[in-house]
Order: sequence, then structure tokens, then C-alpha cells
Amino acid sequence: MNSVLGFRSRLVGGGVAIALMIGLAACGGPPKWVKQGSGMFNESDSKGLYGVGAVAGVRNEPLAWDTAENRARAEIAKTFETYTGYLMRDYAASTTAGDFTKNSEEQNVERAIKTVTTTTLSGVKPIDRYKDEKTNTYYVLAKLNFEEMKNNLEQAKELNAQVRDYVRKNADKLFERLEKEEDKRAPR
Repeated sequence: MNSVLGFRSRLVGGGVAIALMIGLAACGGPPKWVKQGSGMFNESDSKGLYGVGAVAGVRNEPLAWDTAENRARAEIAKTFETYTGYLMRDYAASTTAGDFTKNSEEQNVERAIKTVTTTTLSGVKPIDRYKDEKTNTYYVLAKLNFEEMKNNLEQAKELNAQVRDYVRKNADKLFERLEKEEDKRAPR
């Protein structure tokens, strides 16, 4: 009798544990950043720009992750520079013929918007990924850390100075060679 009660209590306890685990998994949902979207956040570890990229309906999983990551990078790039071209065409006409009792009207409205972002970003890193299994949507969170960005800019300035000095130095040598060649060819 005691072994039957022990088995029942273990069975009920196990059932409660399984139900609790299923309930917790169902409450999980997407990470906060999926709903929050792209922007500038001051997290506890560092300041930075965050981009959220998403793609739905792509069956090739590696391609879906790459697409979501590229879209996250594009979200960050849009904060630096975006060109938007806007065109709207509006046409309306009313035509009357003969006795002015009958007329024909027509109209056509068109709108086109083109948005372009082109920038080079160094130091953007994907920092989190999430897949919504219900909708087959892939999400990637990318971050551009402000401190790393400043360091990269300083290194680029130093590199540019080095490149400039190298070009100057070698340009002078090139002109010296040109002058020597011209001297050889000069009439005597």
C-alpha cells in the first residue's frame, strides 16, 4: 500500500513539475529588444547604437540569419545618413463634349519614395539572435559600441596621416626621377 502511495505522489509531483516547465516556456516570448526595436540605448555595460534586423519566410536558415544580421546593420547605418527622394504626380481631367450635359472625368495619382543609405561602419557586431518558431521569423540584434567607434576613428586618422606622408614622400621621389629623365633628354 505504501509503495502505491509513494508511486502516486511521485507521479503527481512529476506531473506538476512538467506542467510548471511548460507554463514557464510558454510565458517566455521574445526578448525585450525584439519589441523595442532599433535605437540608441545606454545599457549598463556601455553606450551604443543598436539595430534590430528581421526576416520572415526564408526556409534556408543560414541565409535567414545572414539577412537578419545585414538588416540590423542597415538599421544602424540609417541613423548616420539617409537620403530620401520623394516624387508625387497628380493628374486630373474633366472633358465635356457637345451639349455640355455629358462629361468624362479621370484622375491619376502616383507617389514614389526612394530611401538610400550608404555608409561604412566599423565595429558593428551581432550580439543576440532570436527565432520566433511560430512565425518563422529570424531576429538579430547588432551593436555599434561608442567607445570602439571612437577608437576606430582615431586609428583611421592615424592611418590617413601615415598614408598621406607615404604618398608625399614617394611623390617627391617620382618627381625627382622625372626631372632626371627630362635632363637626359634636354637638348645640349
